[in-house]
Amino acid sequence: MDLLTDSQMHELFSRLKAANPSPASELEYVNAYTLLVAVVLSAQATDKSVNKATAPLFEKVTTPQQMLELGKDGLIPYIRSIGLYKTKAEHVIALSQKLITDFGGNVPNNREELMTLPGVGRKTANVVLNVIFHKPTMPVDTHLLRICPKIGVAEGSTPIEVEKGLLERIPEEYLQDAHHWLLLHGRYICTARNPKCDECVLNDLCKHNQGE
Repeated sequence: MDLLTDSQMHELFSRLKAANPSPASELEYVNAYTLLVAVVLSAQATDKSVNKATAPLFEKVTTPQQMLELGKDGLIPYIRSIGLYKTKAEHVIALSQKLITDFGGNVPNNREELMTLPGVGRKTANVVLNVIFHKPTMPVDTHLLRICPKIGVAEGSTPIEVEKGLLERIPEEYLQDAHHWLLLHGRYICTARNPKCDECVLNDLCKHNQGE
């Protein structure tokens, strides 16, 4: 696979940074716990749908103990509009209990411990580590999995392969915010059906365009 050169990688991320100097998660949250819950709820759902559901929820619930007091039957009405809401409700209650039992009610700041929580996979753990604990992790969702090989940023057909490639190839000074830039680029510009190549600041660098 033809990948961007090191100098092109610097140019690509400098452009993304210039266009959006302070990228942030589009999920709305109050603290580390509510971000964790929001990311678990966002699996196979849009951030917009999750934010709509969690806005009233997070007005009442911001800690694992409060979530346990609400209970599964109390949680479901808030998140019924989100896909897989029954399974997600079970995960949120179970992870809240485990946070209290194993971590003193606090969200752990390392991937291994985060991934012991029900409903928390590698991508979810990486999001929490990046957004809350400011670690240069690389959460790979469907957007990154799709656009990174297309543009030539990293190769791979699985999230772990793309994650490994991105961590090796992205210049260190851009690692902290890189996944936000790539996610937003895939969500709004390099879309799956009708990519906005005429609006894209990476148009002349993109390997897909060069190959056409």
